[in-house]
Amino acid sequence: MLYHLLAPLAKQHILFNLFNYLTFRAAGATVTALLLAFLGGPAIIRRLRERNVGQVIRAEGPASHQTKRGTPTMGGLIILLATVVPTLLWARLDSRYVVVAVAAMLWAGAIGFVDDYLKIVRGKSQGLVARWKLVGQVTFGVALAVALLRWPLVPDLPPASTQLPVFKYILLVLPPPLYVLFVTVVVTGSTNAVNLTDGLDGLAAGLTAIVAGTFAVFAYVFGRIDWTRYLLVYFLPGSQELTIFCGALAGAALGFLWFNAHPAQVFMGDTGALAIGGALGTVAIMLKAEFLLLVAGGVFVAEAVSVLLQTGVYRWNKRRRGKEYADAHRVFRMAPLHHHFEKLGWAEPQVVMRFYILGVMCAAIALATLKVR
Repeated sequence: MLYHLLAPLAKQHILFNLFNYLTFRAAGATVTALLLAFLGGPAIIRRLRERNVGQVIRAEGPASHQTKRGTPTMGGLIILLATVVPTLLWARLDSRYVVVAVAAMLWAGAIGFVDDYLKIVRGKSQGLVARWKLVGQVTFGVALAVALLRWPLVPDLPPASTQLPVFKYILLVLPPPLYVLFVTVVVTGSTNAVNLTDGLDGLAAGLTAIVAGTFAVFAYVFGRIDWTRYLLVYFLPGSQELTIFCGALAGAALGFLWFNAHPAQVFMGDTGALAIGGALGTVAIMLKAEFLLLVAGGVFVAEAVSVLLQTGVYRWNKRRRGKEYADAHRVFRMAPLHHHFEKLGWAEPQVVMRFYILGVMCAAIALATLKVR
């Protein structure tokens, strides 16, 4: 909005020429997101407390988590507000990249909101039935894939394609039906991976800031023809506007972390976790960087894989050797992965900080793949 209002005034005063610079607008969006989270967070937390919107803790979870019962949840509203508003303020509103990213975040956030609402009304930790949650995610994934096939963001490149890390100028081109499945898996996978990671104070928020900041760099690089020629990656005209969205998401996550750090004053709930996962997955798809999301979001991936392994091995052992054997031969002491380390005796802040370190390492590896080309 500010770009459309103020950039044309550069002819009258050189100061307004700043709004023509993407880096200035990205920094503005990040700072605005931080300020919105700082200023709006206390009011939203207070309103959640007044309405008794408290977290329901699973009985089978770590005993130390029982003290968190009643902590306000649905704090993801802070992240949604602090991401969407700065994006609309600082980004070009005629950018399809921005419109799709915001739509993805709002759609996934709406699914999470319904899930959190049902948890609170019913007083059960299950919330929205898993199949309906999955239906909402799959519906968006299919719609996104079909839209990208019918109205490609980059007409010069095959729409049903993705870039491969490390290799220069290599596209993996998929048949349209397989591409629809691929996009759907990426969207649902990233959405649920962030949701599974959101189990310790500050864990998902801090990792979100790291991954969003990494993809802000990717969006900027892929949207500049000089940088793409130097780094031997495909040029995606217009994708640089996603730098503003990713910057706003990183700023919102850091602002939320102020209230979510241990001991947490508020939890993001599915409202925030699903919104973040849907946004990151969609950004990766539009940048044709789905495999880079696997690398940069390595901690999110590990959390999701730990649940799949735990569930798969348990069911296999139960079917083949009975429930007692399955109970005694689990892969992890508890899944997702962060609970396994809690069961090993690690303190919650220790788990979170070490996972941050791993998250930074994964982000650095992802960024390094650009130069490896």
